[in-house]
Amino acid sequence: MSKALNGIRVLDFSRILAGPFCAMNLADLGAEVIKIEKPETGDDSRVFGPFIDHQSGYYILVNRGKKGITLDLKHPKAREIVYQMVRNSDVLVENFKPGVMEKLGLSYDTLKEINPGLIYCSISGFGQDSPYRNRAAYDLVAQGMSGMMSITGFPDSPPTRLGSSLGDMSAGLYGAFGIMAALYSREKTGKGQYVDIAMMDSVFAFMETNVVRYTIGKTIPTRVGSRHPLSAPFDSYQCGDGLVIIAIANDTLFARLCELMGQPELRNDPRFDSDPNRSEHAQALKAVIERFLADYSVEEAMEMMLKLSLPCAPIQDVRQACEDPSILKREMLVEIDQPEAGKLVITGNPVKLSETPVDPKHPAPLLGQDTKDVLRDLFGYTEEQISQWEKENLF
Repeated sequence: MSKALNGIRVLDFSRILAGPFCAMNLADLGAEVIKIEKPETGDDSRVFGPFIDHQSGYYILVNRGKKGITLDLKHPKAREIVYQMVRNSDVLVENFKPGVMEKLGLSYDTLKEINPGLIYCSISGFGQDSPYRNRAAYDLVAQGMSGMMSITGFPDSPPTRLGSSLGDMSAGLYGAFGIMAALYSREKTGKGQYVDIAMMDSVFAFMETNVVRYTIGKTIPTRVGSRHPLSAPFDSYQCGDGLVIIAIANDTLFARLCELMGQPELRNDPRFDSDPNRSEHAQALKAVIERFLADYSVEEAMEMMLKLSLPCAPIQDVRQACEDPSILKREMLVEIDQPEAGKLVITGNPVKLSETPVDPKHPAPLLGQDTKDVLRDLFGYTEEQISQWEKENLF
């Protein structure tokens, strides 16, 4: 079946996570993504574990489905090769520190003169016009400055980073989102455009109601542990053998929980008779629920609550999540055949399209494996030119 982005060619100059994740999603959707890496060492993430056959699992995950070439962007002849590639491409993704592409002669203003339809996406820590544009930034920096860490963790613990790289992943998603919006716009106008994505902006956007709790509610949200700051019971609760999640945000569901616990009168208790009141007295309500759950295992508690269609869940570790029937049914684990490493299992793609299905089941390129083929077959260079450049260490 046809893929949504068939016929779209992407030049991926990015490295590590945010940019590669953005371009990986475009590749999953069918775009032809050409990853350009520096000779000999390649993307910095090639040295990040876990490893199999000296290859980085980290690199493989976010660079699947791409063609890989090497090119020394500081070489005098590299600029003209990139110009030729840009003439025959639709999208460029980069996540260098602001100003680097300009120094290389590869800024958006320069490249749009070569290809007015080019969509050029820059992902950086703070954005191209931020007062912090020249600061180095990683995920931890974005999480810290965006406010996300201030609301993550328990009240008596220091601010905590989320367990995954939300700064990179959210910026990569917004990058892919912006690129596809620009592609749609180009269909109507014929014009490309510049897509400016900041990690800090992206994490800040994921703060959702915490922002309006300050701008509208005039309160500064703080850490509340696992519970929801505005609803209750909406937390993890101790059973006889572990924790179970209960997530209830309306009176009807709360009434069912009260019946299950054999305490229907709780629904009329002034502390618990509305969601705002339950939230205000969340700790007292938690004590009531945990007294009931103490006599049951997580599995037993889940079985009782699921019969009443109460939102609940176990807290699974990564192994349990990887073995979960829903994860497996939804193909959120896929097998790829990675060159030199063999068959590997990696994360799938959560986007499910009925007519143009996403396909994440492709390997990542070995360093420079497609350099000659890409330059010859896609951009029209001759064997003689390629051989000469190889002698000049351009690759």
